[in-house]
Amino acid sequence: MDKPVLVVMAAGMGSRYGGLKQIEPVSEQGENIADFSLYDALLAGFEKAVFVINKNIEADVRALLDEGAGKHIDIDYAFQRLDDLPAGYRVPEGRVKPWGTCHAVMAARHAVSGPFVVINADDYYGPHAYQLMFDYLSSAKNDETARYAMVGYTLKNTVTENGHVARGICRVDADGFMAGVDERLKIMRRGAEIAYTEDDETWIPLPADAVVSMNFWGFTEGFMEIAVREFPAALDRILRTDPLRGEYQLPRTVGDMKDAGEATVKVMTTDDHWYGITYKEDRKSVVSALQALKDRGVYPDKLWR
Repeated sequence: MDKPVLVVMAAGMGSRYGGLKQIEPVSEQGENIADFSLYDALLAGFEKAVFVINKNIEADVRALLDEGAGKHIDIDYAFQRLDDLPAGYRVPEGRVKPWGTCHAVMAARHAVSGPFVVINADDYYGPHAYQLMFDYLSSAKNDETARYAMVGYTLKNTVTENGHVARGICRVDADGFMAGVDERLKIMRRGAEIAYTEDDETWIPLPADAVVSMNFWGFTEGFMEIAVREFPAALDRILRTDPLRGEYQLPRTVGDMKDAGEATVKVMTTDDHWYGITYKEDRKSVVSALQALKDRGVYPDKLWR
């Protein structure tokens, strides 16, 4: 069986952040969040990573990764292109926004043949998630149903002090499988509580220990073919309803498969903290948190030597 491959989504530019946060240094040694992800993945057993990027940032990403992490783990590159469309489709006039996370995953289809994990380049997930997913995908097998997985995080470990965030609040059944996801697009700390709003007026509290999705997905062999197969129907919907901004999203694709009985999603949880740079103000706290992990011995002072 093929070893799981790590697919790192790094093609999007953070609009709220205002720049290429995927390659923003977060340590005194110039390491970025992806360096920490690759280090954790390598220790968990991963031997290959595929970075999905825009072609125009290839030189910058290679300069940061190839001479560091790239000397320890095999790194390949795939390019998310706006014109990577099925036959008979064309990019709508005025469209500049990428087609979404499922389309980004599809961009790696020529570099991935077996099971794989999907993460965001600008999210720090902690070592535990990689070990959980590597162990799961190293033994998981499809039967009449695809057997996918997700690592879930505790809500209180994923919110920022600097603004609102969007999170998928997971409903998990008694057997540990995903029953559904409630998308909350505006979640904030409000004093001692965490709450969300849909109208900017009424705030509804959320349990601090709710399980949330942070886009840490695990897929068994065959998902790439399914993503390609389902793309035309998603495109038809996008072109009909929102041709300039609509997206082919990974969570929706997985959710549709689950609802149709074609897949299950095992939810594995971790108590590790998630760190990310949603806003420029987040960078300082992320740098401090990662340095604290180095000080505790979770990471060496310099990740790559």
